[in-house]
Amino acid sequence: MAKALVTTDFTFPAQTSVYKGKVRDVYTINNEYMVMVVSDRISAFDVVLPKGIPFKGQVLNQIAAKFLDATSDIVPNWKIATPDPMVTVGIRCETFPVEMIVRGYLCGSAWRDYKAGNRILCGIELPEGMVENQKFAEPLVTPTTKAELGEHDANISREEIIAQGLVSKEDYEQLEKFAIAIFKRGSEIAAQRGLILVDTKYEFGKKDGQIYLIDEVHTPDSSRYFYADGYQERFEKGEPQKQLSKEFVREWLMENGFMGKAGQQVPEMTDEFVASVSERYIELYENIVGEPFVKGTDEDGLEGRIEGNVNNFLKRLI
Repeated sequence: MAKALVTTDFTFPAQTSVYKGKVRDVYTINNEYMVMVVSDRISAFDVVLPKGIPFKGQVLNQIAAKFLDATSDIVPNWKIATPDPMVTVGIRCETFPVEMIVRGYLCGSAWRDYKAGNRILCGIELPEGMVENQKFAEPLVTPTTKAELGEHDANISREEIIAQGLVSKEDYEQLEKFAIAIFKRGSEIAAQRGLILVDTKYEFGKKDGQIYLIDEVHTPDSSRYFYADGYQERFEKGEPQKQLSKEFVREWLMENGFMGKAGQQVPEMTDEFVASVSERYIELYENIVGEPFVKGTDEDGLEGRIEGNVNNFLKRLI
């Protein structure tokens, strides 16, 4: 089996700090730039699972890069370059402390809450009588707070965000506009691939008074896709949708008694299961991007390749 990059420990030129998240390790350069290494770690229910998934980081990084380019006319983004298949180098911004979730359909955690009887989602009242995977009349923006590692993101309303001073009213209204516009663009691109962009999350930052789109965009970790073919028939029959996202990993965990709650054990991740998840991510890439996936080489090891590519790029950048 191909090697997975689970941990990183780089020291790049002019490096000033390091932040290690659930999946991404972010190295700050000169307090001005960020080197984001997208590892092969995989998380679900806000828990990092014990084994990495080969090529997952490359899949996520390259999908995000393509969608950052495809939406740069809507809002500036942080990306400067992708010097390695698993790395994006970009502008360091002050991150807004909320994630902008856009939902086009009632599914996932929103459906689980709705099924349990909740009708208020992030301050938005949902109509009675909706069913799983039903399309909303208009996409909803349902923000969450940004959780620390090991903690759960929490739903929050726009009114609470503004009242608590997390984001100014002016900035928040702009974030909503950007989020809806990017979601619309993503939906149009998905439709060209025979897909439906169901829901997704966006993160934004600010530098010198300018709002930037940051982090990943429209990847299977941050987004959920349905296959358009057969959606209506499955919906009318109340059948599960054929989808492209990492929801299949969450479903496997739930089937094996794990939902990230205290005392629960992550089920054993066999080599066969890990290989199947890797193949699924490659399938996601090819369907979402519409191009064959080219696996990155690792003759010098993934760490050696990444370090060489990033160092060569930073010499030109700084």
